[in-house]
Amino acid sequence: MNPCLRAVVRTAHSKNVEVVGIREGFDGLLRGERMRLTARDVGGIIQRGGTILQTARSPEFRERKGRLRALRELNEAEIEGLVVIGGDGSMQGAFLLTEMGFPVVGVPASIDNDIWGTNMALGVDTALNTIMEAVDKLRDTASSHQRAFLIQTMGRNCGYLALMAGIICGAEVILIPERQTSLAEVAEAVEDAYARGKTHAIIIAAEGNSLAPQEVVDHLEGLEVGFKTRLTILGHIQRGGRPGAFDRLLATRMGVKAVESLLAGETSAMIGLDGREIATVPLSEVVSRQREANIEYFDMARMLAR
Repeated sequence: MNPCLRAVVRTAHSKNVEVVGIREGFDGLLRGERMRLTARDVGGIIQRGGTILQTARSPEFRERKGRLRALRELNEAEIEGLVVIGGDGSMQGAFLLTEMGFPVVGVPASIDNDIWGTNMALGVDTALNTIMEAVDKLRDTASSHQRAFLIQTMGRNCGYLALMAGIICGAEVILIPERQTSLAEVAEAVEDAYARGKTHAIIIAAEGNSLAPQEVVDHLEGLEVGFKTRLTILGHIQRGGRPGAFDRLLATRMGVKAVESLLAGETSAMIGLDGREIATVPLSEVVSRQREANIEYFDMARMLAR
């Protein structure tokens, strides 16, 4: 988010537009948490993870009364347009503001990569690299001790992270919400890996898949499939860290496009990556659908696991 914020501020200033940062998202908007942002205020943040503006959930904003209050705050502060950087909830909030007549452009930022209208959201590539590094290190232990490791990634409703990590890390089993996998199938794959002489087995599971992680571990231990099984839950480590090269460039391009779109009057839109191009997508379309992991990759991963 920080590289995107930097791009928004500096693009706006290059066009003689003042920028106000709102701390802690919609919740901060309701509390009047605003700060003027200059080019110098965003200096040195391109390499920082997270967001210098911080973020927070806002139950009050979900109610129409709260959104009316937010609209009043924006008008009283003489803010003429809003760039909202965030996930599905943020895009929903952005759309509701546009329904009330306020100009908003969204920028997708969600490591789950579950936002419709963009090939890639901000943070996804950096999160994948974090997972890859963790799995590579766990594989060293797994091979040395002939273990099976179940590694849980984030992804409640979308298995993108687990699926992509499974491919780039050479996992024997991938568990995602989009494809049901039974305990018997997991056991068969791990036992087969052992029988074929592999020194380890890697299972990568999205947190939203149908099998609980401890349930899988207990099942494998009970069957004695050849490997001892261990569980690692990566948790919020996936959300932090310095943004990688791809994320910095994508965030910068999206931030520039967000400002240009607002100034061109193209509001109620989200900035998305379409192939190699940065494009706009109607927020009404974004909030009406959810992006899912590509099952073709799942089938490819099973083939390559042999």
